[in-house]
Amino acid sequence: MADEKSDAKPFIKNGVKATITKTPEKPPKEKPGKEGRGKAFKQIVAALIVNLGTINTGMAFGFSATALPQLKSGNSTMTITESEASWIASLSAVGTPIGCILSGYLMDNIGRRRTLIFTEVPLIIGWIIISFAQNVVMIYIGRLLVGLGSGMVGAPARVYTCEVSQPHLRGMLGAMASVGVSTGVLIQYIIGSATSWNILAGVSAIVPIISLLGMFVLPETPNYLLTQDKTEKAEKSLSKLRGSTCNLNDEIQKMISFKEKNHVEPLKSTREIVKALLAPSTLKPFGILALYFFIYQWCGVNTITFYAVEVFEASGATLDKYSLTISMGVLRVIFTVVGCILCRRCGRRPLTFVSSLGCGTAMVVLSVYLYYVQYWKDNNLPPQYSWIPVASIYLFMIFCTLGFLIVPWIMIGEVYPTQVRGIVGGLTTCVAHMSIFTVVKTFPLLKHSLNDYGTFGLYGALSLAGTAFFYVFLPETKGKTLQEIEDYFSGRIKSLSGKNTQTEIA
Repeated sequence: MADEKSDAKPFIKNGVKATITKTPEKPPKEKPGKEGRGKAFKQIVAALIVNLGTINTGMAFGFSATALPQLKSGNSTMTITESEASWIASLSAVGTPIGCILSGYLMDNIGRRRTLIFTEVPLIIGWIIISFAQNVVMIYIGRLLVGLGSGMVGAPARVYTCEVSQPHLRGMLGAMASVGVSTGVLIQYIIGSATSWNILAGVSAIVPIISLLGMFVLPETPNYLLTQDKTEKAEKSLSKLRGSTCNLNDEIQKMISFKEKNHVEPLKSTREIVKALLAPSTLKPFGILALYFFIYQWCGVNTITFYAVEVFEASGATLDKYSLTISMGVLRVIFTVVGCILCRRCGRRPLTFVSSLGCGTAMVVLSVYLYYVQYWKDNNLPPQYSWIPVASIYLFMIFCTLGFLIVPWIMIGEVYPTQVRGIVGGLTTCVAHMSIFTVVKTFPLLKHSLNDYGTFGLYGALSLAGTAFFYVFLPETKGKTLQEIEDYFSGRIKSLSGKNTQTEIA
């Protein structure tokens, strides 16, 4: 008995005795015991509430797919031109970068939770303005406000989720934002196919109202509270998020150790902020994610999302274009959920390769078919094998959803230092939505210059070329602690491919 106590002594902390292993001096830290974990249910509920706001991002994307054909039809109460349609589709992406930068500043100054509360205000106002729009200018203003709110919600929702989630849940819960976006797109496709565009906008205002109310019941993240030297509040927050099954003292001490090791203090001066932004631990992951988003957007996903009805019509598919659009939205939601599960099991790199190769191949096939569609039209021939473009678009959406629509958004909450996670997270989502704007706004121009087949061929080529970039530069962050990831980008460790050697701190 004396020997047993002697052996166990090094593993007693805060009065809690850990399980003794055969080699106690080297405990397996990469798989912490389940007895010390918090309640998964509490973390899941928090992630669900926070990511309600991301549904609006999908609704902003999906709105134009059903609204534009209505507005361009001859019997519409407000008829618009092709140029006005492209502005309606893309203006939400103009407001989004502003919202991204604003949310980044707010996150690091007033906290993650308060920022998420503020994001709902422009969303509610924007949808109401669109709903009561009497002219195209009002729609423009509403789309800008909706884009502003969508940009503001992106980074804080993902940062909040990753900061309150334990490592074994972080990948899956971090992917909830992508589920929210896909759900928002599907909502717009279904409601938009059955009602008018202004009623659709009015119904869309319900989601940010519910999200706003939900945020009042959640606490601020412990990580942010610790950066503000509010240890007692951080402990209360962690208690709400973990429940009684978690060793709260142990986890909060790890967070404090992380804060002390990395000198995590509030950045008060412009010089301090600039220095932190130019540090390798910030610039390296920012460069990787900025290029990731560029490749991901230029694979053509939001062209399909924003112009879904028109793309199906141009493809020569014989089935009802609205039914095809809705079924594509259903596929997107289903495989976003599948991608969340796979992200926990397969890691970031494999899913990214699935997307880049799969999307590129599907776009090339669609491009070749559209070339023949043009040939058949020029020669007054009926289209053949009309299932090919439908299958190509469906496969494209499946491949894109499994990796591109999930992985980079999760990594926003993982790869940046705590001090500037808000600012750089906002800048990253800003870059992402600027890419969205360029793709969506240039689609009509590319169609006229390269034809449909040339445009989708370009998207496919860029996606396939991106595979080489991902292979060389994209690290695998699955199962890694935030400390290990920061150490890697700071140059303190050479690789993330080995087993975990750090203790979990966030």
